[in-house]
Amino acid sequence: MTLPDIRAQALSPALALLPSRMESPQAEVMLLAIGLQESRFIHRRQIGGPAKSFWQFELNGVRAVLKHSVVGDIAKQCVGVCRVEPDPLSVHNAIEYDDVLAACMARLLLYADPLRLPALGDVWGAWDLYLRTWRPGKPHRGTWDALYAQALEAVCPPKAA
Repeated sequence: MTLPDIRAQALSPALALLPSRMESPQAEVMLLAIGLQESRFIHRRQIGGPAKSFWQFELNGVRAVLKHSVVGDIAKQCVGVCRVEPDPLSVHNAIEYDDVLAACMARLLLYADPLRLPALGDVWGAWDLYLRTWRPGKPHRGTWDALYAQALEAVCPPKAA
């Protein structure tokens, strides 16, 4: 999927389900950058692994969002709107093909982090947030900058001179 498709078909509907305080260009850039890093918005299931959705959630990640003291109730509301049972396994199975629910879960995971979202263009701050929240087993720092730049351009295109 293209980044405009992801924004229109997953991010915008997901952000509409969440409290308005969770919607920002910084959040969209992070969600796009993480999706690019994790799956390139091609793989809905981890190659050779248990993670699902474009954001590559493992079952424990879903469980953590659903049980989180700050975002758990919001997550359960999103799950209900998407007509999925609010148990971790049902949600984990659903996010493989429900991009709106997957984007909600991804945004809620970012929101659960106690630090503020990095400023637009703060590629190192974004990388640190990704590491803290996604906890990738084999992080690929070498791909992050270019993928983050793609996400940033999709959300904040350069102005014509």
